[in-house]
Amino acid sequence: MCLIRAQITHYFLKMNPDELRSKLPHLLLLTCVLATAAITIFFIAFIFHTALPIFESQGIGFLTGTKWSYSEQVYGIRIFIIGTLVMTGVTLALAVPVSVFTAIFLSEFAPSRVAKVMRPAIELLVGIPSVVYGIFGLFVLENIFQDHIDPFLSGTLGFIPFFHDPSPNSGTGVLLASTILAVMVLPTIIALSEDAMRAVPFEYREASFALGATHWETIRKVVLPTASGGILAATILGMMRAMGETMAIVMLLGNCQHVPSSVLDTGYAMTSKILNDIGYYCAMDEPRSALFGIAAVLFAMEILFVAAARKIGGRS
Repeated sequence: MCLIRAQITHYFLKMNPDELRSKLPHLLLLTCVLATAAITIFFIAFIFHTALPIFESQGIGFLTGTKWSYSEQVYGIRIFIIGTLVMTGVTLALAVPVSVFTAIFLSEFAPSRVAKVMRPAIELLVGIPSVVYGIFGLFVLENIFQDHIDPFLSGTLGFIPFFHDPSPNSGTGVLLASTILAVMVLPTIIALSEDAMRAVPFEYREASFALGATHWETIRKVVLPTASGGILAATILGMMRAMGETMAIVMLLGNCQHVPSSVLDTGYAMTSKILNDIGYYCAMDEPRSALFGIAAVLFAMEILFVAAARKIGGRS
């Protein structure tokens, strides 16, 4: 370490002042890049190093098992993985259509004055803390879902298992949590989808109009296919946000350790398990490793989605 410091000192001392001033911005930017990379590598290494003992002791059963018992030293997270995926899927089913239609309106139809008002209003949703979303869902929407929305869905579509309500006395569950998550991911999907649509060259639209297509036909057959890569990337980023959300999910999903049987059922997400247990078991080696194992699996899923977003978005 001392040798490296001495070499760096010698490198700077042999520079003349003009050369040092010209290279200083480059060195500063390089330092920032290296620091960011080092923090990322340390973060990933810390998570997987802490989780390694549980992968060694549980093996593939850690991913496929359904029993989680600290006393029996058995840890399976399949229920938490399924709960996270079901909640994320319902969230995207609610958020993506609204986001894409909003992006179409802002990029293709909205007058400039209307767009200037709506964009900041939508972006304000990003600044609301997740715990505030959770409180709003728990104290405002939970009663509405329990008394009106859940009974309506169960009464009209209850013959479909996906809409059966197994707990009619509670409004918490997958649908409530996903509704709040959908609101939280709207700004991300809307902003990126709108940017993708605005990036479509105007010449494409003019060519479509010249062939006799209407405005909506141009949007459906020209703009949306051309911008589909950006829209898919926006959807994946919104999915990542939904999968990694914690506070609102802890408050609204129900935290019941079983696979949700319908959108009106309760469930248990990966982030909820980590937050609920980490304060009690962080001092114990194996339980701490098990909780970090959940984080490592979730992190690996996030990495896959980042790679997919970069590939779909055409970034190298």
